[in-house]
Amino acid sequence: MAQVTGNRIFKSSFGKFQFAIDRGGTFTDIFAYCPGGKTKVMKLLSEDPTNYADAPREGIRRILEEETGIKMPASVPLDCSQIDWIRMGTTVATNALLERKGERLALAITAGFKDALHIGNQSRPSIFDLTVRCPGVLYEEIVEVDERVVLQQEKCQLQKSHPIVVGSTKEKLEVWKAVNEMQLRQDLQRVLDKGIRSLAVVLMHSYTFDGHEKHVGRIAREMGFQQVSLSSEVMPMVRLVPRGYTACADGYLTPHIKRYVKNFSAGFSGGLEKMKVLFMQSDGGLAPSEKFFGSRAILSGPAGGVVGFAMTTYNEQAKMPVIGFDMGGTSTDVSRYAGSYEHVFETTTAGVTIQAPQLDINTVAAGGGSMLFYRAGMFVIGPESAGAHPGPTCYRKGGPLCVTDANLCLGRLLPEYFPHIFGKTEDQPLDKDATVAAFHDLTIVVNKQSLEQKGREYVPKTPEEVAMGFIEVANEAMCRPIRALTQAKGHDTSRHVLACFGGAGGQHACSIARSLGMKQVFIHKYCGILSAYGMALADVVYETQEPCAHTYSADNFQYLDARLGELTQQCCEELQRQGFESENITTEPFLHLRYEKTDCALMCTAAKKPSGGTAMTHGDFLSSFLDRYQSEFGFTITNRCIIVDDIRVRGVGHSAVPLENNIMQADKPPQVEKVVEVFFIGGYRDANVYLLENLRNGHVIPGPALIIDKNSTVLVEPDCEAAITANGDVSITIGSGAHRIIGTELDDIQLSIFSHRFMSTAEQMGRILQRTAISTNIKERLDFSCAMFGPDGGLVANAPHIPIHLGAMQETVQFQIKNLGNGIQKGDVILSNHPSAGGSHLPDLTVITPVFYGDQPKPVFFVASRGHHADIGGITPGSMPPHSKFLSEEGAIFRSFKLVENGIFQEEAVTEALMAPGKIPRSSGTRNLQDNLSDLRAQVAANQKGIQLITELIDAYGLNVVQAYMAHIQANAELAVREMLKEIALKTRERTGKTLLYGEDYMDDGTKIALTVDINEHEGSAVVDFSGTGYEVYGNCNTPRAVTLSALIYCLRCMVGHDVPLNQGCLAPIKIVIPSGTILSPSAGAAVVGGNVLTSQRIVDVILKAFDTCAASQGCMNNVTFGDEDVGYYETVAGGAGAGPGWNGRSGVHSHCTNTRITDSEILERRFAPSYMHICDVFTSLVS
Repeated sequence: MAQVTGNRIFKSSFGKFQFAIDRGGTFTDIFAYCPGGKTKVMKLLSEDPTNYADAPREGIRRILEEETGIKMPASVPLDCSQIDWIRMGTTVATNALLERKGERLALAITAGFKDALHIGNQSRPSIFDLTVRCPGVLYEEIVEVDERVVLQQEKCQLQKSHPIVVGSTKEKLEVWKAVNEMQLRQDLQRVLDKGIRSLAVVLMHSYTFDGHEKHVGRIAREMGFQQVSLSSEVMPMVRLVPRGYTACADGYLTPHIKRYVKNFSAGFSGGLEKMKVLFMQSDGGLAPSEKFFGSRAILSGPAGGVVGFAMTTYNEQAKMPVIGFDMGGTSTDVSRYAGSYEHVFETTTAGVTIQAPQLDINTVAAGGGSMLFYRAGMFVIGPESAGAHPGPTCYRKGGPLCVTDANLCLGRLLPEYFPHIFGKTEDQPLDKDATVAAFHDLTIVVNKQSLEQKGREYVPKTPEEVAMGFIEVANEAMCRPIRALTQAKGHDTSRHVLACFGGAGGQHACSIARSLGMKQVFIHKYCGILSAYGMALADVVYETQEPCAHTYSADNFQYLDARLGELTQQCCEELQRQGFESENITTEPFLHLRYEKTDCALMCTAAKKPSGGTAMTHGDFLSSFLDRYQSEFGFTITNRCIIVDDIRVRGVGHSAVPLENNIMQADKPPQVEKVVEVFFIGGYRDANVYLLENLRNGHVIPGPALIIDKNSTVLVEPDCEAAITANGDVSITIGSGAHRIIGTELDDIQLSIFSHRFMSTAEQMGRILQRTAISTNIKERLDFSCAMFGPDGGLVANAPHIPIHLGAMQETVQFQIKNLGNGIQKGDVILSNHPSAGGSHLPDLTVITPVFYGDQPKPVFFVASRGHHADIGGITPGSMPPHSKFLSEEGAIFRSFKLVENGIFQEEAVTEALMAPGKIPRSSGTRNLQDNLSDLRAQVAANQKGIQLITELIDAYGLNVVQAYMAHIQANAELAVREMLKEIALKTRERTGKTLLYGEDYMDDGTKIALTVDINEHEGSAVVDFSGTGYEVYGNCNTPRAVTLSALIYCLRCMVGHDVPLNQGCLAPIKIVIPSGTILSPSAGAAVVGGNVLTSQRIVDVILKAFDTCAASQGCMNNVTFGDEDVGYYETVAGGAGAGPGWNGRSGVHSHCTNTRITDSEILERRFAPSYMHICDVFTSLVS
């Protein structure tokens, strides 16, 4: 029997059992093909130590026992003679990484770089978390390898003679120091003596020259290390830190995985040798257990779901792209498929950056087990999860209220149809009574707080309305990563099919599709276990990759083709060794391409339609690169060389696996099992209940309805219609739904939803800016911020980008409103950077666009983006002169400049302004005009995206409602700050007898920063007075008023202690006094470049000192800049964050007012001569 799907033919063999298993964080799903063609599915708790040791093996045992009728005690190894194959995706590696329970590990790294992985990219994960909880490194011991190689640079002026070697990229390197073997052996023995047997090795430039790493590896193995992970073998890609992380992950996780496989194998008589056992890798391909390594296992489970929805939902004829929506117990994974798998080659999991091919999966902490909170008048989902233990309230283990409980309370889950696996005896149904009682208690809290805030006009909510509110907020939270995945890459979200799966996905599918404008939802009949089913459909994959440093040009085509041919042969030989015939093997070549002088590389396959001289024998990679660059970033760069960073071949061994037969055609109406009440917005409605197993091809089911199978429940909402396909899947057509009128009065559920929408607007602006910018500062270092503002210029939402921009941008917008007034017209875009106009320092260029709507005569909102430009002229390259005395020496100045007027980009005028500093003696105009212009256009594009999203929001809700919720969200932030001030006042009075706070500190030159805070404990307000601060200085540490406001709003948000909207409301309870003529409010012509990057940090320290919050930070952003007429470099280098009550400080991380990424050591040395390379060593010691 043969079945065809796409271009693949699958032969069914029913002689033995075949198992596909997804071992997830909460549940383990098993899909089994049984002899004779029967299929069977099972779901177990992943962790249930009182009943079984290993969930996958237990699932196999139960199915074998049920189907064969033979008793198989759990204590006896299973007979594997009846098993054909087992395919598994597992979170074993992910959990070990999250919980830091991998193998004890040591790191061997080039001497002088021992803290490189501790520093990472120097950014902190949460900018408002003063505890700076960075995940710890995986290694516990460090061996500094006394060796050094550097790339040979033609411009190097050091007159030294060193041996020359040629790397695999054909780059020449100088061996400055060979491996000191004697010292290495001593250091490795010290590690062995501590019982550590796993070693990760990462040496500078080993991606191209692996000789020193291999030498270290040989010695380590000789001495007794059982696991040695060489970064040059694990993933030979440029960039020391992510390659080092990847090698560490491999050394840390691979022994852990091997132990798991060994223990799993021990549960089968004779082990696993007599059957085929394959594990899912992060890239969506299967690998035998001996080639299943830690660095390739991080997304093992979720990858199965991507394969599952891609193989079952995507239609080759229609070519409608598909969004995969996998909602599990602890989180929701979102991915996209448009005919080919979308891979990324660098992701961060649990604080560890992995360089390896992985499916592009975005995760949001909102799943069935996400906990529900009511905080400061807002409905909050997660990110905390109840997991499998204790699980939601309804799991009968004393757990908290979760999203699953909300669905149960609303009648969207029916206990009688849900697996009876709960309670101490694991045979009880979901406990709806406990859930309803818990929601009743929470509703009392919600109503009490709301009544206090809103007064007698407030209409109390019912428990169902509260539960529904949490569902609405959860849906909006899950929409955000879908928008990010599509719109950030230039795709229209609405032009996708939503493939919904995971145990909880079916209850949310219709609402999410409707919110995103999608018209079709596809739910596979195995949606509750689709990740497991995807394992059954997956292919075996083997990849080879090597680094390169050639340009993509005809001169190098022969070399590139030869390398691709060699890698292709390696893939084919390996897959043949695994038992695949040649006709079942396909390969696909890739080149990792980037523009010269940029870091943004794209992994490209050859274009389907080669075009002339840009094509190699293996295809036209240039056209593919240009098309993709245009699609993702909105532009291409003319007359710029394209560099090949890596050469890669993906080999696929196509598996022969059975697929399901078509189901019977419907010959009568669908059978209604019962009618239940389900709660929707507006109240309860009757909904028919159907069992999926009883539905037939052609059945049409109007909403509201519930379609239930053994492992999932699908909610068909009102005005939606479900149709059963020939394969027994559910295809839902989404209607427009009843028009819901939202009023202007405060509703705490809508408050939470609008908070998500406003923040999503700012985030998407940021993604557009990063996507379309050309400079390293914005595209890679992420030195930018985006925000939306009300008609009065007050901050509404600011994406969590750079803290120093937070309050400053509000000042900039409000200055333009005051200064230009009615001169702000539709089609105008304003450029500003002057400190007296709300600027921070001159390189931070702010682009402001008014949002006009309909026939409104004045702007109804504003959007703005601020980005740091690497050079805008001045007396030094980089426009960050350490010795400037006047503002004019620091670069081009814009106060209220019309960058776009009447819709026309004023290129000539802005070019003239950017070159104007050259008229000043000893000064220069911008040294990088084209990057300035490109980034300004990117900022305009980001603002335009914000306008589009705000306009869509107004179209949906009405201008008065959107502006009303803008005010409500600002009031909510004000409330949070007032409550915090009251609490601080109470503690201060208990300690000192008064509510007056004071803090002071001094700059290096002795200039004083003084702060007095007088809190009104009854109103929750405060006077923040900087009187006593020193005078303006004859230097550049003067700080614009806007920067001080940014520092204050940042501190207030940090001290609130939980997630509240960051906006103008935070400052509403605060009266700020900053005396003119001081270092915090200097004259209009004073130099300020140091005030933004140094004094700002000291201001934060003084504020936090006054509030007795935590110790001081390192106190400076450590700006480093150098350059000449050909090159320029700018970096902010991390220092450290102060300790506080209950937490230690953290070194080697950015603190407070900045959070930019640092350039990797290998990239720095590639771009600059070795004479500059010593600066890299200085960086390492500076931030250690």
